[in-house]
Amino acid sequence: MKLQTVTLFALVFAAVGLAHDHHHEDQIPLNYVKYPYQAVYPGDDEVTADSIFSGITTFAKLPWVQCLGKDRDTTFDIAFIGAPFDTGTSYRPGARFGPAGIRAGSRRLTLYGGYNVPLEVNPFLSGLKIVDCGDIPVTPYDNKYAIRQIEGGHKELLHRPAFSPLGKDALTGKPLVPISVDGKNHPRIVTLGGDHTIVLPLLRSIHSAYGPISVIHFDSHLDTWKPSVFGGAPSDQAAINHGTYFYWASQEGLIRNGSSIASISFPYFQHPSLSPNSLILHGAIRTTLSGPADYANDDDSGFQRIEAREIDTIGTDGIIEKIRKTVGDRPVYLSIDIDSIDPAFAPATGTPETGGWSTRELRTILRGLDGLHIVSADIVEVAPAYDTNAELTTMAAADVLFEVISVMAKTPLGKVAN
Repeated sequence: MKLQTVTLFALVFAAVGLAHDHHHEDQIPLNYVKYPYQAVYPGDDEVTADSIFSGITTFAKLPWVQCLGKDRDTTFDIAFIGAPFDTGTSYRPGARFGPAGIRAGSRRLTLYGGYNVPLEVNPFLSGLKIVDCGDIPVTPYDNKYAIRQIEGGHKELLHRPAFSPLGKDALTGKPLVPISVDGKNHPRIVTLGGDHTIVLPLLRSIHSAYGPISVIHFDSHLDTWKPSVFGGAPSDQAAINHGTYFYWASQEGLIRNGSSIASISFPYFQHPSLSPNSLILHGAIRTTLSGPADYANDDDSGFQRIEAREIDTIGTDGIIEKIRKTVGDRPVYLSIDIDSIDPAFAPATGTPETGGWSTRELRTILRGLDGLHIVSADIVEVAPAYDTNAELTTMAAADVLFEVISVMAKTPLGKVAN
């Protein structure tokens, strides 16, 4: 009798449970997905974790294409290219090995498939053709010649037609037209540095397609110093280095003065001649200065600044808001110095500064750029010789770029024609 009673109760509870489940299912709209990452998506249920540590090391195991060699006619949507240059650094050399180190740190990016849960995209399965073009041949003996090599290599890739057409606007259904000044649909180039000097030739290349460009610059240093201050400019070539390249970019008209932004760790001084609607920005700045005059010079170069320590008061959301208000919906170039991350998380860099952001914080901020028209990007100053045995810095660099290409994959470089 007791067994029959227990069995009866079990059947009643099961029936109630089934009825509840059925009622719940009735309330779910057709094709509703409670969690976005549970949707059917390219790559779902495919084999992962399949010996990604083997084979030739390219970025995230992407196809290797000799873009500057026998595959000069190959087109793509996003290309990774190395710029192994470090003879413009002021403290610890070694960033010439950055491209190789970052590629090694990226091997595990697709270990579990490559789907970016917060951004709801797998950039590797987004329909874009993404390749690794290897490295630009760079001489270690002549900085002037090396800078020309970097500009020429980048420009050769940038001016190929993109593999995929722009398509139509997701909201209006109207055709998209390129946002470049030459009216062409350019691919995106992600450059693996190399010390930060390489950004001057990269911006010269970008200018040839987009004109003066807005810049988001994550770094612990300003990099707008006058050559007479940073290094003393003992020669014309020595005047161009990893602390002065933005000064020269401003002088050459490569950047939209007043449209770039950076982060700093010292009191903020607003130069009276600089509009609060600046379009270029530094992020994560926390360097020491020769004095307040360095800020005035930074203002004259057109940059807004975000102090690294502001994250303690306004958080990542506040920093994202500042960045988005600064650059708006304009085409923007993204330059990331690995030293924007605190050396506790990324020690292998040429000029480390304590008091920086964590890897998680920088990745969160980068995801907050979703929707911006990032035309190309770089990550620089990774010097693997100073890394831990666990590849801490190179993995951080690779993960940062994973966020960048995820944002790129979601936003085409087009706009609805007026």
